[in-house]
Amino acid sequence: MNKPRSSAKAKPRYKRVLIKLSGEALGGESGAGICPEAVHDMATQITEVQKLGVEVVIVVGGGNIFRGLQGSERGIERATGDYMGMLATVINALALQDALEKQKVATRVLSAITMTAIAEPFIRRRAVRHLEKGRVLIFGAGTGNPYFSTDTAAALRANEIGAEVVLKATKVDGVYDKDPKKYPDSKRYERITYTEALEKRLKVMDAAAFALCQDNKMPIIVFDFFRPHNLLRVVSGARVGTLVTQ
Repeated sequence: MNKPRSSAKAKPRYKRVLIKLSGEALGGESGAGICPEAVHDMATQITEVQKLGVEVVIVVGGGNIFRGLQGSERGIERATGDYMGMLATVINALALQDALEKQKVATRVLSAITMTAIAEPFIRRRAVRHLEKGRVLIFGAGTGNPYFSTDTAAALRANEIGAEVVLKATKVDGVYDKDPKKYPDSKRYERITYTEALEKRLKVMDAAAFALCQDNKMPIIVFDFFRPHNLLRVVSGARVGTLVTQ
């Protein structure tokens, strides 16, 4: 088995990346609540690439705490439920910020909903300046608007701040033609075009997010974030996961 290269030897392929993390990832095995061990492991991987000089932006979901769409199915007004979900993403952003700062990584939480006591407002030029100073950014509260997912927020922010790639961190090692948990004969794609992914109805990101990436030629890499050092491998240009591109 090939050992991962240490951060001292690895050379980053990308200068600025956006990592899309699901809220469930912060919940560990159960996918619910916040698991301190899971958050610590995430922070360790992020610290590895930040020490290479890579500018890191993170968009985190809130599904481990509250998901607006599910709330609306249970009688909560959809817009209200979505705002509740946005607040859940800020809770997750603060948890991740705490874990990163315990590893001596300067971190800023920027929120699309104004809450100045705990987060800075999202201002694009300020965000870019933070990155240039070597700070990790965590964007909370999605786009600040109901009816839009954190996938869409990730695609939007990636384009706004000039990221080179969207890294979609998941629990599977890429995009498959069918659910690998249900079908042992499923096929993993190493590389696929936006058009092929749409035609095959592969669940890479939601439609709005996917359209933003496709229109702006923003590549997406779907990879297993829970394998040790995998983020380092991706940023270093190793063939990890599935690349979605033109």
